[in-house]
This record gives sequence, C-alpha cells and structure tokens, in this order.
Amino acid sequence: MTDSGRGPVEGRWADGPAGPDTVLLGFVRALRAAGVDASTERLYAFLRAVDVLRPGVRADVHAAGRATLCGGRDDLERYERVFAAYFGPAGGPAPPPARAAAPPRARTRTAVRDAASGARAAHDGAPPGPPALAFASSTEVLRHRDLGELDAAERAQLNRLLAAFAPHGQTRLSARRRPARHGAVDPRRTVRELLRRGGEPALLRRHARVRRPRRVVLLVDVSGSMAPYADALLRFAHAAARRAPTEVFTIGTRLTRVTRELGHRDPDLAMAALAAAVPDWRGGTRLGVLLREFLNRWGKRGMARGAVVVLLSDGWERGDPGLLGAQMRRLHALAHRVIWANPRKARPGYAPLAGGMAAALPSVDTFVEGHSLAALERLAAVLGGAAADDPAEAAGRRGAECA
Repeated sequence: MTDSGRGPVEGRWADGPAGPDTVLLGFVRALRAAGVDASTERLYAFLRAVDVLRPGVRADVHAAGRATLCGGRDDLERYERVFAAYFGPAGGPAPPPARAAAPPRARTRTAVRDAASGARAAHDGAPPGPPALAFASSTEVLRHRDLGELDAAERAQLNRLLAAFAPHGQTRLSARRRPARHGAVDPRRTVRELLRRGGEPALLRRHARVRRPRRVVLLVDVSGSMAPYADALLRFAHAAARRAPTEVFTIGTRLTRVTRELGHRDPDLAMAALAAAVPDWRGGTRLGVLLREFLNRWGKRGMARGAVVVLLSDGWERGDPGLLGAQMRRLHALAHRVIWANPRKARPGYAPLAGGMAAALPSVDTFVEGHSLAALERLAAVLGGAAADDPAEAAGRRGAECA
C-alpha cells in the first residue's frame, strides 16, 4: 500500500505469522475492548465486505470496517484509534519480525473460513507495497505474548493498543426515577396532569428507576514479582478509569491511592505522575495487611460497597495467609463482585497453591489470567459482566467478541 493508503498491500495475508482470519478476528476483538459494539452480525458483514472489495488493500479494509462495524458517531473515533494501532500508520515503517505464534484455535464458523479463503484467492496477484497486514499479523501474535517477555519495540506497540482500550463496567439500579413509557405509576405526575386538565381523565404517568454505572475498584500489585506486568496493568487501569467511576490503588509494602495521578488524559503523563507518587515499586508484598487497611480506611466508607473490586496480583504473600483470607471474606461481603487477575495463572501446570492465593481464592467470584493483551481483553469483558469461566459465554464471545 502507498503512503496515501490506496495502494496494494505486500504479499498474501497467509504469509504472516497469523492467518487472515486470525488477523481480522483479532482486530474485531481489539475494537470490542475499545468499546465498539461489534456484534456477530457486524462481524460477518465486515468479512463479506472485505471479501467483495480488495482484501489486501488498506483503504478497502478500513472502509469495510468503518461501514460495517461502527454503530454510531462515538464508535468512529474509537475505530480510527484501534485501526491505526492494529494495522500501523499509513506509510509507516515495516514492523519487526514477529516471533512464532501459537497455532490458532479450531474454527467452527464455516462462513468465516470461506470469506478468508476468498480473500486470499482474490489477492494472489497483487503487487508489493508497505506491509500493513504483516504489521497487523505481528500485532495478533503480540496479543497472546506474555507481557513479561516483550522487548522495547513490542512494549511500545502494546502501549498503543492499551491506549485504545475503553472497558465498560456494569450498571446498577439507583433510587432515582425518571419518566418512562413503561413502569410503575407515578402518582405525583399523574395527579398534576389531572389537575392541569381540570379533573378530566388523563393517561397514567409512569416512571422507572435509573441505571447508573457501578463503581470499579482496582488494586494493582507493584511488588518485585509483578514488575514485568505492573506497567501494562496500570495502563489498563488508566483506560478503565476513562469509561466508568473507577478508583485505583497500588499495593506492595504500602497502599497508595493513585486515582488522581491516572486522571491525565495522556497515558504517558499519567504513568509519569504515578511513578512519582508510588514509593514502593519492586518491593515486597503485604497483601493481607494492605487489604485490611483498604477496608478499614476506604471500604467501610462505601467505596467497596456494591462495587466490582479487581485485584491484579500474583498472590505472593510475605505475611500471614490467614489474615489475607479473613480480609478477603470481609471484602466479598461488601463488594458486588470480586475478580482476581493473576498473570501466573496462564503458566502450564499452574495451581493456586501459594499461601496467599490459596487463602484468597474461596472469596473470589471470578479468577482470570492477566499475562497478555488477550487476557486483558477478557478481563475487560468480565468487568462488563461476562462470566469468564462459562463455556457458553466463551463460545458467544468468539462470535460476539470475535464479534
């Protein structure tokens, strides 16, 4: 493709480390993590549009996605950010060679496979150009890489993708009510309407309870054992704070509230402010003591009451595991939902046998991985109310997230 975005893309899509269907579905997953409601129907419309147009041309892929995956004006800005981060800037430099990827998961959607094969056949004779789809292929590989194994260039690419994140949280019913077409009868408005009409019969006025965003509380472990993951997890927290009422704390040897520091719109400025505010980077871990401090100082005030509380930690506890277990039970009684994201969960043969993790797990509603960009996308889905361990939801997310 040329710098204008109108030329062909180098080579066939299948030549990269990830195949064409994997690249397109990874792009749709990234859009969903950014808050775009790319449903299953929109996914298939996107694949059909790409197949009809020139599949290897950046401008055509961009136009197909913009026309089929965006449902409103708010989606357009998110789409542009994710497209630039995933496919690389138009006319930008070639990406570094991607490392070997894990084999793709088995596909059950024949329509997707047929669309991908049609795209490859249509593009066989295209002349070479800048490798935008090769960049996207390397991005798809990056989504599944362990965050602790990335080099500087890969971390920069990861940061661009995290900057496009916009996790949406759950909602709750508030005590406030608003006028509605359906719902309980609103006696005050009904009587006022009767008086306005001089006692003549009038339609019953109704109201319904208003839905409000549910508070999210993120407790991010910045101890030495979490050092390879802390930066990406805090950038995830920064993205979450842009979409919902969110409170962020770091935990290590101290408990530090960093919500204000993460209030900067620019993620790099937010991380610089956070680095100056947190005194216990790469230190030890006192999960039980700090969780007790959080509950005594903030939880009883209502910050944790009815909230979705997420702990991003490997569960290593330097203190008494019994104390952590007791505080987790207190937290579970206050919170609406307790989620634990552990980067070590993805390791082969992992079992939550470490003292802290074993003591905390009975009070955890959802236990997820936190080692890769794809795992953070799943965490974002869980924050929105998805049940990560439900097989039916997982299948629906392949079509709904991949959808």
